[in-house]
Amino acid sequence: MDKAEILSQLQEIFRDTLDDQEVTLAYETTANDVEGWDSLTHIHLVVSIEKHFKLRFTAKEIQSWKNIGELVEGIISKK
Repeated sequence: MDKAEILSQLQEIFRDTLDDQEVTLAYETTANDVEGWDSLTHIHLVVSIEKHFKLRFTAKEIQSWKNIGELVEGIISKK
């Protein structure tokens, strides 16, 4: 699975979780760029991402991500 495929799958997870089909993600996207991405939604997103990709992240890993690109790298490192 390459970065573009992961990004596409993440975009679908974000759209479903945020109930907004207009959400568009890029590697440099941050929580400030996405309407509705608050701390509670962040937890729901992480759980959905872990279920979808069948992996687990530590709290330290989750807190270290500064943008979607770093999340993609985190997923790749777990695969």
